[in-house]
Amino acid sequence: MQEGTIARLIADKYFGFIKVDGQEKDLFFHANELVGCDFASLREGDKVTFEVADSPKGPNAVKVSKAA
Repeated sequence: MQEGTIARLIADKYFGFIKVDGQEKDLFFHANELVGCDFASLREGDKVTFEVADSPKGPNAVKVSKAA
């Protein structure tokens, strides 16, 4: 599992981006990939844990959950 911070949320489309220290590009995630929380409970600046999976558009965050 990796850790990062919610950088941006696009509420009307149910996706967002996670900032990972040491990486230039933020990782995309979709609300379908949330585990143990719902999209409405997320706020920019929240710490999250996740895994990375490849997609046709590049790496995405999957199995995203709020960090304890």
